[in-house]
Amino acid sequence: MLGSPVDIAIIGVVVLVVFGPKKVPELGKALGQGIGNFKRALSDVSDDVKAGINESEKKDITPAPTATPTPAAPQTADAPDEKAVSS
Repeated sequence: MLGSPVDIAIIGVVVLVVFGPKKVPELGKALGQGIGNFKRALSDVSDDVKAGINESEKKDITPAPTATPTPAAPQTADAPDEKAVSS
């Protein structure tokens, strides 16, 4: 649709007529800088997301400390019952 050499030439002529021959190089430079800044920002965001994922995975890998259950004290048959003592 917009890839044939004729289409690109027509767009180039229109840009040249609208902006003039002195302004076209400045527009090209500004467009190139804008694309470069966009790519850098996209790369930075991608790196931040990857770092966050790696950090999250590290937290998931380290096991959480588990509390060990304390064994219940064994009850002996010789000990008096609490209900019997309080009556």
